Amino acid sequence: MRKFAISDIHGNNKTFRTLLFDIIKLKEEDELYLLGDYIDRGPDSKGVIDTIFELQENGYSVFCLKGNHEDLLLKHNIPKFNDIWMKNGGPQTLRSFKVQRVEHISKKYMDFFNELEYYFVVDEYILVHAGLNFLMPDPFMSKYDLLWIRHWHHNINKKYLGEKYIIHGHTPNKKNQIEKALANFDETRWLDIDNGSFNQLLPGELGNLCAFDMTNRKLYFQKNIDIE
Repeated sequence: MRKFAISDIHGNNKTFRTLLFDIIKLKEEDELYLLGDYIDRGPDSKGVIDTIFELQENGYSVFCLKGNHEDLLLKHNIPKFNDIWMKNGGPQTLRSFKVQRVEHISKKYMDFFNELEYYFVVDEYILVHAGLNFLMPDPFMSKYDLLWIRHWHHNINKKYLGEKYIIHGHTPNKKNQIEKALANFDETRWLDIDNGSFNQLLPGELGNLCAFDMTNRKLYFQKNIDIE
């Protein structure tokens, strides 16, 4: 059995399915941990959620965290959050659901978004979408930071972490930066697996969906095949 983490799929369902079934060759006995941002920017946010439902219905162990983009969708009725969402992939998500308003998205999808967890602790790993705010007495206290924090690695409290390692997404990194971070994982204790799957500006360096095999500490990358 292997345990995988994937983050920031961003509506790229063809890429997601290719990574799962052709690259890592996911099996029913494996465990899949998804770190949020299933929606926005890419063309098929609904399809990504449907793939998750399909896996779960077929007996796969799939565990899902909330990302900041799901947070934006759920707060769409607050003007400042809706403005951010509309500038960062909200319209693409609505189109994928063939609706004009969030209120028209089917209940089963809204239940999925509402019931997402904020973090998991799996073996020696802490899985979270954005990161942990170590300036707080309890880094798990702020749900906002779990979804939104950036530029936090220099504040990591290794004494607090003990034997744990942090895996997260949210902030896109180039492929070679992710590989370097894995090489230094034992020292730094964090790994950002967001390779900017939606970003086509630097082919090869960004624009891939990344999977991390937590069991064997191995990275897998699939080039975005959703966005031409």
